[in-house]
Amino acid sequence: MDRPRVSRILSDGQPGEPVEISGWVRTRRDSKDGFSFVELNDGSCMANLQLVIDSSVPGYAETIKNVTTGSSIKITGEIKESPGKKQRVEVHASTLELIGTADVESYPLQKKRHSFEFLREIAHLRPRTNTFGAIARVRNAASAAIHNFFQERGFLYVHTPVITTSDCEGAGEMFQVTTLLHDDKPPKSLDYTEDFFGKRASLTVSGQLEAEIYATSVGECYTFGPTFRAENSNTTRHLAEFWMIEPEMPFYELPQNMQLAEDFVRSVIKMVLEKCPDDMQFFNDRIDKTVLETLKNITENEFLRVSYTDAIEILEQSGKKWEYPVSWGQDLQSEHERFLTEQHFKQPIILFDYPRTIKPFYMRCNDDNKTVRAMDVLVPRIGEIIGGSQREERYDVLLDRMKEQDLNPDEYWWYLELRKFGSVPHSGFGLGFERLILLLTGMQNIRDVIPFPRTPKNAEF
Repeated sequence: MDRPRVSRILSDGQPGEPVEISGWVRTRRDSKDGFSFVELNDGSCMANLQLVIDSSVPGYAETIKNVTTGSSIKITGEIKESPGKKQRVEVHASTLELIGTADVESYPLQKKRHSFEFLREIAHLRPRTNTFGAIARVRNAASAAIHNFFQERGFLYVHTPVITTSDCEGAGEMFQVTTLLHDDKPPKSLDYTEDFFGKRASLTVSGQLEAEIYATSVGECYTFGPTFRAENSNTTRHLAEFWMIEPEMPFYELPQNMQLAEDFVRSVIKMVLEKCPDDMQFFNDRIDKTVLETLKNITENEFLRVSYTDAIEILEQSGKKWEYPVSWGQDLQSEHERFLTEQHFKQPIILFDYPRTIKPFYMRCNDDNKTVRAMDVLVPRIGEIIGGSQREERYDVLLDRMKEQDLNPDEYWWYLELRKFGSVPHSGFGLGFERLILLLTGMQNIRDVIPFPRTPKNAEF
């Protein structure tokens, strides 16, 4: 006798089939006729499995009273056709084992709707709810889809370091890693030659620079791992710890980079829709009624290519009053990105050729000396979901860009050397995984699409 998950029993279980199943109790209803209905969930799918446990089950009278919401049980029994309309099959128990009790008075997840704010306070229990169980399954399917996309195309999965001495973005918002800190010694006075690594080190904000090493050695590669930014932003769009997907491709120029990014987004969305239909329908019904429509728009429309300069002109001529004024040379804000995708073009777009003054040092300069070969993929409801560029492969230009942004070239000696020994045009992009999950689920707060959010003043669990 096997031990299937609830999802398998509900989809493929056959009447007369013996089963053993374990999980957590959602509800229990007792009948006057001497049996109980128990709704069991094991996290494998959205739906609960109905168990019918009658008084002939050994130990029924002593055990059933402790089978309360939140408790864990194991039963053996037989699959039967269900007379009810809500489910195809149910399981009639022949044995019942109470694994773990749940105190009725203190168990916080009773049969009612809880606010997402409250559920963040009990992140150790929120995966048991419908919403967060569905988010977990969608994250899993999206992760698999990402690896599948790159593996099918021959990309190499590279593990880049979590601890680094390079600030990829040049913004300085990095979490310092040290063994020297003491209450009576402020960080600025520390002698980092005596530190664990012999120099100042931080948690990585990106694996891109290291991925470029492998891209210019073994070909197309990608990273998929945690990144950290000490940005003191307590908003619905920012996390201090989040996951990034960063492919790097040698011999790719900007047009090929944009096409790969488009193919990537569309492929991942399609696979999640295929693998998690019930969860995706739940998000559309309960969270945001435009989720499936938005995703259909993305998967069925080619992404328009629009220059940054043209986008600024469209925004300036829109007649709208912006919270953040629009002018050439300023970075676009979410309100501008969403206007372009939701109101003006009404579909995904890729903006390219941004002003060099607002982009990092590693992006390739165009011949006009005003713009760089950067690109941002914008989608409805989210705005920017991918940022990328063709990388600067010319040694002298890259060195000048570092100095222009007050970076010490000595700290990037190895990155510069890649431009001295067989340099080639190459490109890449980055996608924040949690931004993707926001798009897929319709959730409004990024803290609700990662299992354990890390934000200013909050590092619980």
